[in-house]
Parts: sequence; structure tokens; C-alpha cells
Amino acid sequence: MKRRKFLGSSIAATTGAVILPTLIPASVMGKNPPSDRIQIGQIGCGRIARGHDIGETIRYDKARFVAVCDVDSKRLSDGKKLIEEHYAARSGTRKYSGVKMYGDYREMLSDRSLDAVIISTPDHWHARPAIEAALAGKDIYLQKPTSLTIAEGRLLSDIVRRQGVILQVGTQQRSSSQFRVAAELVRNGRIGKLHTVKIGLPGDPSGPNAPEMPVPKNLNFDMWLGSTPLVPYTEMGVHPQNDYGRPGWLRLENYGAGMITGWGQHHFDSAAWGMDTEYTGPVAVQAVAEFPKSGLWNVHGDFMVKADYANGITMYTSGGFPNGIRYEGSEGWIFVSRGDYVASASDPVSRDASRKALDASDPRILESTIGENEIHLTRSDNQHGNWLDSIISRKEPISPVEIGHRACTVCLISHIAMKIPGRLEWDPQTERFRNSEEANTMLRRPQRFPWGTDHMES
Repeated sequence: MKRRKFLGSSIAATTGAVILPTLIPASVMGKNPPSDRIQIGQIGCGRIARGHDIGETIRYDKARFVAVCDVDSKRLSDGKKLIEEHYAARSGTRKYSGVKMYGDYREMLSDRSLDAVIISTPDHWHARPAIEAALAGKDIYLQKPTSLTIAEGRLLSDIVRRQGVILQVGTQQRSSSQFRVAAELVRNGRIGKLHTVKIGLPGDPSGPNAPEMPVPKNLNFDMWLGSTPLVPYTEMGVHPQNDYGRPGWLRLENYGAGMITGWGQHHFDSAAWGMDTEYTGPVAVQAVAEFPKSGLWNVHGDFMVKADYANGITMYTSGGFPNGIRYEGSEGWIFVSRGDYVASASDPVSRDASRKALDASDPRILESTIGENEIHLTRSDNQHGNWLDSIISRKEPISPVEIGHRACTVCLISHIAMKIPGRLEWDPQTERFRNSEEANTMLRRPQRFPWGTDHMES
């Protein structure tokens, strides 16, 4: 089947049982013995790659980074240097070489010796490279949010599952034991009947105006913009040129949706674990939010979202709650947060304010033992390690693509509700709003040619 025809049929397909072929990476079976390492390409060499994804994966002997890709040649060479210096230090040699560099991820994906890719790009560059990696038979670690539109998220999930590749979403809270323990206690009735979930999630501040600047020679700005509109370059709207601090694109709606997707997918994913709603979603959502009236940045600030579920649970999300998840039931409550863990130095939350990782209305709730015949959720102590194990076993990882898409959907419909007053009725099966065609027009975004999933080559 030609790629374009396959993509078109995937968009139209509904979710259902899919028989998946078993694809074994080249480094595990085939021309190489099973003891060979999983050959990994890193797409995106910025802040989250350097501070999280590379470091969390390179520690495993079963993995080997063999290629890096970035549209910023300075970051590209820095990524190569970071990896090669690590391998040189590990092997005790003065120099290590062998990591290929690519300015275009599509060239990297054409390398048949590559088993897997890690995608650590800005949010607007998540769905398409993940889809193309799946079509190339590569296993994928994908940073959240899974997509920036419902349409692209559905397309991604359908293709990944039909291709039979392993995709792990970077919702690493699933590999923090307190989130699993909280979800298990809730699912096994330790706080009675769950009726309310409160999620603390901050907004972003407004910012200053930023002047147009010359595009740095080391940056392919057209490709960085991708499917988003052509706009003048300013460093504050892309990423720092002299360090790896928090990039300004995180606060621009062209490239993300703000904290509702930035951290929202983490918390909505974890909450769904405890609510037993991982493969569905709300049936209604409504929101209020403040947006900047001036300056470059335009994502939401303070906000409140209310989401109603068919099982009777109401979920509230706001910066007015402590950062974390509070489950409230008929017989008590449980609160869970990251505690003092941060994924990167610029995580927008105070460690001191979130230090207590697990709390409850009664300490005896947390001391409860989950019985042999009760619900036991998947255990993982490292999100990247779990991904590598899944590549070898071909078993589903702890954060598979469909669960990721469903959690991301909550982010995206919440963001839509911030723009449209009133109660929006959502159908989790058809993935459309029942009572607002205006809202349905926001389930996808216009895509600038030749980028975006609308313009993928046959």
C-alpha cells in the first residue's frame, strides 16, 4: 500500500482490535546476534535531550547511540560531543568516534541499521517524525505531548499500532513508584468511591516584546518552523544560542499550548491510571483562562478546567491547587506529586513546595497492602529502561501510544475549552465535540507546505 493511501485510511479508521506484526530490531535478531546493542538515533539535541533523554538511556549497556540529528548545527555538534565523550570515558579511551550527524531526520530514518529513535524536539515536531519513524520500522521514544492536535494524535496511534513498533511516551511519572502506589490504592478502593480529582498545574507568565533578529547561520529556521506559519526570527521565540536554558517556544501557541500540554500530559496520564480511564476520556469539559494581552508569549496563564467523566468522576485542573494529583473518595483522599524529583533544572515548580511525594487523609491508607487478588499495575523504575526492555521483548511498554494519545487529548480539549465559553460535550469514541462545530474546527491545525502530516510524501 502506498504511504499516502495508508495515511488516508488510518485517518478514517476507528479504534478497534488490531493484529500487530512482530518486528524485531536489527540489533536483536537477524544479521546480528541477540547480544548486540539497540542502535539508537537521537532526534533533537536541546535541553530535554541533554538533561534527560540521553542521560537516562545512555546508562544502559543494551543501548548504543549511533546518530544525532538537529536543525541547529551548533546543538548537533554538541550532541555528538556529549555522547562520544561519555563513551570514551566509559571505555577508558582518549577518544571515541562513530556518532553520525544529520541535519534532517528523514535521512537518519533511511539508515536500515538503526533500530530506534528518541524524539526530543519542540512539540510541533513530535507527531510527524514519530509517524515516519514507525513507517520506517523504527521503535520510538517520544517526548510528550504526543501531538498538538487530536487528528495527528489519532493518526500516530493508528500507524504505530498497525506497524507493530514499540512507542514509549515520555510520561515518566509512570516510572515513579509513588504514582503507581497512589493509583493502585485508589483503584482498589482504599479511599472508597472516587468522585473528584484535583490536579495542580501552573500557568505561564506573559513576557516582553522581542525584536526581529537575523537568523543564526547555524539554524535551519524554515525547517525549525515546520508546519507552523512563517514568522520573523527572534531568539526569545526559539531557543537560547549560548546555553540550554528553558526555551521561549514553550510559551508560544504556534509550537505548543503552554503548561496544559507541557506538564498537563504528565498529570492527566497519571490521573487516568488511578481513575481507570486510560483508554477513554471526559464526556464534557469547560474552562476559563487568562491569556497575555501584550508581549511575545501568548500561551495561557491562570486557568481552571472542569472535566466530567461517564463513570461519575469530576476532574478539576488549576494552578490554584498544589502541583500534583489529589484523589478524593467517599472515605478519604490521597495526594501524589513528584516530591523533590525534577526532570530538568528548569522545571517550572518549586521543589520545596512539592517535596512530600505521597500523602493521605489517614496514614493507614498508605500502609495498606495490595492483596494477591487485587489490581496490580505495571511496575517500572525507569521510563527509558522500560522502553529498551520492551524493544527486546516486543511487549507493550508502560506508556504506550494509545494511552499517551488519550492523555494528550485531555490536554488539547482543555485548551480548546479555554477558547470557547460554555460546556463542551465530548465523545471519546468518535473524538469529536457533540455540541460545537466551532470546537471541532480546532481538532486540527493548518499546516504549512511541505511540512506536517498533511504533506507527507507517498
